[in-house]
Amino acid sequence: MLKLSDAPGTIPDERRVYAIGDVHGCDDQLAAMHARIAADCAERPVGEAVLVHLGDYVDRGLDSAGVLRRIGVPPAGVARVVNLCGNHEVMMLDALDGCSDQTAEAWLLNGGSATLASFGAGDAPRAEWAGLVGAATRKQLDNLKLRHLEGGYLFVHAGLRPGVALAEQSAHDMLWIREPFLSSSADHGLVVVHGHTPSAQPVLRRNRICLDTGAAFGGRLTCAVLEGGRIGLIAV
Repeated sequence: MLKLSDAPGTIPDERRVYAIGDVHGCDDQLAAMHARIAADCAERPVGEAVLVHLGDYVDRGLDSAGVLRRIGVPPAGVARVVNLCGNHEVMMLDALDGCSDQTAEAWLLNGGSATLASFGAGDAPRAEWAGLVGAATRKQLDNLKLRHLEGGYLFVHAGLRPGVALAEQSAHDMLWIREPFLSSSADHGLVVVHGHTPSAQPVLRRNRICLDTGAAFGGRLTCAVLEGGRIGLIAV
């Protein structure tokens, strides 16, 4: 059920933003979430609905290939979709690009083997991975964004380094950081909406909102609904 409460940031009038946390191959949950978003748009029409996926579409779950297909198609009622890059997409790209065997093995151990299986490449030699994943998927991964701004919110996969200006933030931190970001009470100038660090429930603080609720570990998939000065939550 959609639950609305006061939010620390604001979204411009006649716009609504849906932000979905880490999916990690759980395409059934993502399909259910997209259906919930479409239903919400139908029940509560708005001038422009924007959907932001926060990255980590691949690894661990059973259908990473299905997730990548689904994030390319907006649910009914959504005008724009923004797909951010997560650290697991970076690991996948590195493996497809011929990184060291040790780095490729680290990706496999972090869920990459499930991703390859979803593309029918589970038993294929490494030299065939890129061809089996396909050029279209490779282009999709290459075009993922590092960050996105909407109103008083910054959407990014992992977080920011406290005390560093937005223009000077490193890609590595935006994709990988945990500390000192998670424990910081600093005002980042924008409310940071992120995933990357799983917890049983969404984390709502004045300076950040974490939406990774461990879908790939048996948890729920969570979506924040940001509208005006309010935040709602949908979980499936």
